[in-house]
Amino acid sequence: MPQEQLKVLNALDVAKTQWYHFTAIVIAGMGFFTDAYDLFSISLVTKLLGRIYYTHPGSLKPGTLPPNVSAAVNGVAFCGTLSGQLFFGWLGDKMGRKKVYGMTLMMMVVCSLASGLSFGNEPKSVMATLCFFRFWLGFGIGGDYPLSATIMSEYSNKKTRGAFIAAVFAMQGFGNLTGGIFALIVASAFKAAFPAPSYEVNAAASLVPQADYVWRIILMFGAIPAVMTYYWRMKMPETARYTALVANNAKQAAADMSKVLQVEIQEDQEKAVVEKKKNQFGLFSKQFMKRHGLHLLGTALCWFLLDIAFYSNNLFQKDIFTAVGWLPKAQTMSAVQEVYMVARAQTLVSLCGTVPGYWFTVAFIDILGRFFIQLMGFLFMTGFMFGLAIPYNHWTKPGNHIGFVVMYAFTFFFANFGPNATTFVVPAEIFPARLRSTCHGISAAAGKAGAIIGAFGFLYLAQSPDATKTDAGYPPGIGVKNSLMILGGICALGFFATFLVPEANGISLEEMSGENEDQSEDEYQTAGVDNRTVPV
Repeated sequence: MPQEQLKVLNALDVAKTQWYHFTAIVIAGMGFFTDAYDLFSISLVTKLLGRIYYTHPGSLKPGTLPPNVSAAVNGVAFCGTLSGQLFFGWLGDKMGRKKVYGMTLMMMVVCSLASGLSFGNEPKSVMATLCFFRFWLGFGIGGDYPLSATIMSEYSNKKTRGAFIAAVFAMQGFGNLTGGIFALIVASAFKAAFPAPSYEVNAAASLVPQADYVWRIILMFGAIPAVMTYYWRMKMPETARYTALVANNAKQAAADMSKVLQVEIQEDQEKAVVEKKKNQFGLFSKQFMKRHGLHLLGTALCWFLLDIAFYSNNLFQKDIFTAVGWLPKAQTMSAVQEVYMVARAQTLVSLCGTVPGYWFTVAFIDILGRFFIQLMGFLFMTGFMFGLAIPYNHWTKPGNHIGFVVMYAFTFFFANFGPNATTFVVPAEIFPARLRSTCHGISAAAGKAGAIIGAFGFLYLAQSPDATKTDAGYPPGIGVKNSLMILGGICALGFFATFLVPEANGISLEEMSGENEDQSEDEYQTAGVDNRTVPV
């Protein structure tokens, strides 16, 4: 039986959209802005790193990172992110959202700066230290996923909660866009200050010594937005739901939210104690599995499947960029010119595909609902993947490239106006307050495992079956067409996995998680046996 909700939580649920909502979006969103900048900026400079550290004198083409080095440089941050999502998600439920929020931000600042200060000038030492700092950078970024989502969901009202959480996530698009724009500015400045011929004209002169500063400046810039937000993060009060339901201090929660909402809230401390005693089952208990087991499976599985498809887009970007003339052949450019061209291509992709999709979700998530948007997104992704795969030979012929680009753009528009946003939103809404950050971290970590498979497993899989046509250093694979077919099947699995996830639109967090039900744990125990594990 549902029981009366704590006054402070009810006040948050029915609060009108106010200035503090937008402040919270900006503070939490700037973390995601930084996350996206730091994670995606490495793709802007990998070609430059190859030229600086792996060019062989006399070679007809400029150097590129060997496959194992490229995988390490690009993937080590994903491994760190996965670890951070699990660790900081758990810590956010143990210590509180606010305390841990500051830790993750400072780790991001320090490691962003350190990424540009890699030691030595030998390829091995530079790449090893770069990978070391990017792992810990990813570790800090990982903590931002569960904490930002949980904080925003616990601050929001029922009516616009989905839009607020999605707006935090949508800041990723601006982070990605800013990475491209800043790289354009840096590359333009260095091109003007230190002119250089193309590689085919003069291989040695095409790489000016000052180019070594370019990649370092681009990576280190990621620390600036994080530093700017640190003060405001520390000024935010702990969320009322954590204070009242987990820390068991309803009076403090009421006092904090009275200042935020600018209304007087009087709370009954005894009522909060009763609520806390009622719901104490842990993550590994039968009660949790009975109430939320399928939900956790659904959020983790959907995020895992989505990220395999979403991050595999790295496979096809180089084909698209080359097809439409955005990326000339490497030997026709100088080192800094290549950075400029790569940045221009990524900026255009972000501007036309990534950013609009995110904000479509923000606009419609509380109208259409999470379930519908996720289902629609997976459905269209499946259709467009098969639309790319089945007539793949047609798309590769001269004159047909524009159709390929349009299909590709729609695939990722519906990823962002679809499961890429909803998989972030839903885990922050459907689990109990004392396990909310942990469960979001588990779901996000499953997604990052999918990202690692998508970005690196498929990089090998999509190589041509003809050994003479593979990229340098890669073994033969199954080809791009067959890889696209598999990705279409993965998106179809995501469509069906969505049915495991409940709709949270317009429902309070306590109602979704069952925390305001007038039931004791005795009802979830078999006769005379206590099934409750020690809460984690």
